[in-house]
Amino acid sequence: MMDHNNLRIALAHHWLVGMRGGEKVLEQLCKMFPEAPIHCLVSEPNKLNGIISEKQIVSSLLQRVPAATRYYKHLLPFHPLAIANLRVAQGTDVLISSDAALIKGITVPENTLHICYCHSPPRYLWEMGEEYRRSSLAARFALNAFSKRLKAFDYRAAQNVTQFIANSEFVADRIRNYYDCDAVVVNPPVDVDAFDSTRPRDAHYLVVSELVPYKRIDIAVKAFADHPDRRLVVIGDGSERAKLQRIAGPNVTLMGRQPFAVLKEHYETARAFIFPGIEDFGITPVEAQAAGCPVIAFRKGGAMETVRDNETGIFFDEQSSKSLSDAIRVFERSQITPDQCRHNSERYTESIFRDRMKQTINATLERHGVKTGAA
Repeated sequence: MMDHNNLRIALAHHWLVGMRGGEKVLEQLCKMFPEAPIHCLVSEPNKLNGIISEKQIVSSLLQRVPAATRYYKHLLPFHPLAIANLRVAQGTDVLISSDAALIKGITVPENTLHICYCHSPPRYLWEMGEEYRRSSLAARFALNAFSKRLKAFDYRAAQNVTQFIANSEFVADRIRNYYDCDAVVVNPPVDVDAFDSTRPRDAHYLVVSELVPYKRIDIAVKAFADHPDRRLVVIGDGSERAKLQRIAGPNVTLMGRQPFAVLKEHYETARAFIFPGIEDFGITPVEAQAAGCPVIAFRKGGAMETVRDNETGIFFDEQSSKSLSDAIRVFERSQITPDQCRHNSERYTESIFRDRMKQTINATLERHGVKTGAA
């Protein structure tokens, strides 16, 4: 167990404007380090909950820009300047950042160790620039004019990180490719105990996702439009919703965003969960398995680490409706059980996350001569 009472610790997170997967990681870090302030680009406290909403939050100069919490992504060219001017207090022993953007570039005192939990190197810079350019005129302008400078800032920031922690082997590989840095893998936490895996299964299939292009929900909608004997429920919202509604058949229901109670009900009763995109880790397939729901996933990214082929799910090899349809047929002949799914999900509990983070942080501190009082 780590005794950090003698250490001054600070936290950082890219931005705090809602509660998603990255913020769930930050919540656990807040539990581990309850006295640590959080540094971020911008914050919107009324959209935060739990322990994060009670913390001291230090925002960058960008917070002063009118409507910055809504349009912060449009202000991408100014992120490096705002982050570089966001300074961790003198005397801080350790900064632990939670980053999928550029917050790793925050200014730290000379002797402060920086441990970065990396959800992903920013995809809009390193591998999905074209998709982001198509998302808006502002994104296209920012990336066309500033991507080289933003990449350079991100790379330099990575070289100043003492230790990277990646959320998956998939992300660890990308950290090596883009930053020339090694990373320890600690999978993110999932609230496994929030789900019941013993309920009877219904006939419907399920998607839970933001409806944005790279998630490739169109593949699932097309696959079910071609097979009206199967029913698909899609929970989530985003820029693709109108397009998906146009191509959906009557057997496809787009429910939009739903409260957790509705989400839980569908996880616990769906026949299988459809996951057609490429994610760095992907919490929703783990949540599905915690609810006893098998996963049908594209064979790439974090799903390959969280889903066991032919034991808790089925993979398909091409991002096409035909390949997905073929995988559904294979699944319908399989013998995957809710118990197998639930057992697999228990590798990702919140307590396991905290224990592995403590071990990794301790090892880093001790390697750099910082006494932690660990047993």
